[in-house]
Amino acid sequence: MPSRAEFAEVGDDVYVLRYPVLDVNATLILGDGEAILVDTLATEAQAGELAVAVRAVTPAALTIVNTHHHFDHTFGNAVLADLGSLSSPPRPIWAHASVAALLRDRAEAVRREAYEEALRLAPSIAEELLTVPIMAPNETVRHESTLDLGGRAVILYHFGRGHTDGDLVVHVPDAEVVVAGDLVEEGAAPSFDDAYPLEWPETVAALLRLTTPSTAIVPGHGAAVGQNFVRGQHEELAALDWVIRDGHADGAPAEHVAAKAPFGPDVALVAVRRGYAELSGRL
Repeated sequence: MPSRAEFAEVGDDVYVLRYPVLDVNATLILGDGEAILVDTLATEAQAGELAVAVRAVTPAALTIVNTHHHFDHTFGNAVLADLGSLSSPPRPIWAHASVAALLRDRAEAVRREAYEEALRLAPSIAEELLTVPIMAPNETVRHESTLDLGGRAVILYHFGRGHTDGDLVVHVPDAEVVVAGDLVEEGAAPSFDDAYPLEWPETVAALLRLTTPSTAIVPGHGAAVGQNFVRGQHEELAALDWVIRDGHADGAPAEHVAAKAPFGPDVALVAVRRGYAELSGRL
């Protein structure tokens, strides 16, 4: 990865910045005089670096899209929404309706969870999360919305629950690029802390129906991947789904089920407990 934040092109006028802390991606989509930025990183300092990288590519006004509510994808919203327009209202920020509600109505709870997660995964930024302004999305998607990016269509889809209850997929049809957020992970196992593991496979199956063998798929973290990689991850998620359902039907302890599930026992244990909660109507 580069030592400074910069974008690399993955499709026609579609660029990805792979940020070293948490290996998280931000995607820039260019249209005629306008641009969309998908996800905004975690802190004001990171968002400032991202802003510099954006302006190295385009001077265009930004529309922001958040793929889900987690801090490493949304806490930079305030900086990027004001980019280049400090005297004017913030730019549109799109997300699933549940994400907008969560960041608007439960912002401090989200902040506390973010701080605790950062202490485990990226302690160098944890303190910054306590003071970063949290800006909620002001435009919402429930199932599908098409954004006109200066004559270029960019389609936002909510195919269902998976990594969270508010995952968005961003499709740029003319560039054959799909931005998957954390519905797809490269370089690490999927995260199940807020997940719906019994619904995740069908959500990824819907995402796959947007793709061809030449589609570039941008995961939430890690390198861009292709259709075959996502098919393989879908197979693992489907196998996990089956193991959870079978274990629940047998009354097996979650630890026993996790030991034979994909993604490794520590990750799988979180998934199994979430799946059991789904099957018991507690989630």
